[in-house]
Amino acid sequence: MRFLLAPVLTALVLVSVFALPAQARERDPVLFVHGYSGDATNWDALIDDLTRHGWARDELYAISYDYDASNRQTAALIDREVDRILAETEASRVDLVAHSMGSLSSRWYLRFLDGHESVGDWVSLAGPNQGSTVELPCVRTSPSCQEVVVGSDFLAQLNAGDPTPGGARYTTLRSLCDLVVRPSLNVTLNGADNQRVGCVGHTAFLRDAEVAGRVRAALS
Repeated sequence: MRFLLAPVLTALVLVSVFALPAQARERDPVLFVHGYSGDATNWDALIDDLTRHGWARDELYAISYDYDASNRQTAALIDREVDRILAETEASRVDLVAHSMGSLSSRWYLRFLDGHESVGDWVSLAGPNQGSTVELPCVRTSPSCQEVVVGSDFLAQLNAGDPTPGGARYTTLRSLCDLVVRPSLNVTLNGADNQRVGCVGHTAFLRDAEVAGRVRAALS
């Protein structure tokens, strides 16, 4: 009888193991979107920080794009990249972290390309979400920079209606020492967790320890 029961017990064990539900994913993969004149390497310091705090390095993605192109065009690129990441990782959603102008293209994706259905957390670092009164030299030549200026048609369309649609969680980080996005309150969004950090310059958001801690908290 002992020999007859052994195959049965083995089969029951195998059935019970394979019937267990898949282990819940601890964290969503993260896609980083840089700002004007940047590229994917802008995120090296923050990616290193997240990796040290438990994020899987192979699920942290940073894209480069044509930063002079319209933010609408970049939003379409983000859409394709999110689809690729979801297929590659088999995750159900991603988190987005954007710096400066990257906040605008990623928000366009969330609002008008149904991105809010695929995003868990969206974090904006010094993003000119309401535009900036600082007109940089690129405004004369770059479609994307023209869209950043307070009062642009792009911003009027982006900010009409609900600026934080869907079930995604929205977080903005701003600093009074940011001399590019002025006034700093133009970073904030109704419906978002709008936070102010210490004296952090515009590009320093990418490597500041306090900012990194706030990003980790928002993604957790």
